[in-house]
Amino acid sequence: MPLPPRQLAFALGHQTSFAREDFLEGPSNRTAFAMVERWPDWPDRLLLVMGPEGSGKSHLASIWAEAAGARFLAARALGEANLPGALSTGALVIENVAADAVDERAMFHLINLAREQGAFILMTATAAPSGWVLKVPDLASRLRAMPVVELGPPDDALLRGVLVKLFADRQLAVDESLLTYLVTRIDRSFAAARAAVERLDREALRLRRPVTRALAAEALHGSEP
Repeated sequence: MPLPPRQLAFALGHQTSFAREDFLEGPSNRTAFAMVERWPDWPDRLLLVMGPEGSGKSHLASIWAEAAGARFLAARALGEANLPGALSTGALVIENVAADAVDERAMFHLINLAREQGAFILMTATAAPSGWVLKVPDLASRLRAMPVVELGPPDDALLRGVLVKLFADRQLAVDESLLTYLVTRIDRSFAAARAAVERLDREALRLRRPVTRALAAEALHGSEP
């Protein structure tokens, strides 16, 4: 007997807000958020915001960029050719910095240039510079000396708030039973929350069903109670 046709789910665009008022504060990110809010009264011209994938680094960088008038630059895009204009606004965000994702000489010159011009640089990374293997010794010492604020795993309250925001970004209304179910069953990370919401949204579209606890049990854990 042939199987019934499956409903295709099309990925519809949705916007994630990186505005300051949409940043959810909790014990895991309070120190980092306070340091971003403290600008320009930083202990150094450089600041590294460190945390796992999806922990809120880009959101914090966006909040700071709005306040400081900073430009954005991916670490892999940094090169000596674009150094002259990198600090044109006096502030720069460099995202996803890592030992294997940066032109070391360009980064070294950029840091020196920032100090000469009194500019600020906020970097984001998933690991601390103390563990990076770098070929330029002076760059290694500069990076290891800069202040680092770390984003940790969320507690239950923050994870619940993040889930609410992620569903709201997709214009999905959810109830407390679904939120409680997810908070107690997904990994304690923002990346896991994002993946769960994306999957539930996709399954709800495919099955033409609302996003509920029952759907979550089927889609994420094979209909477990």
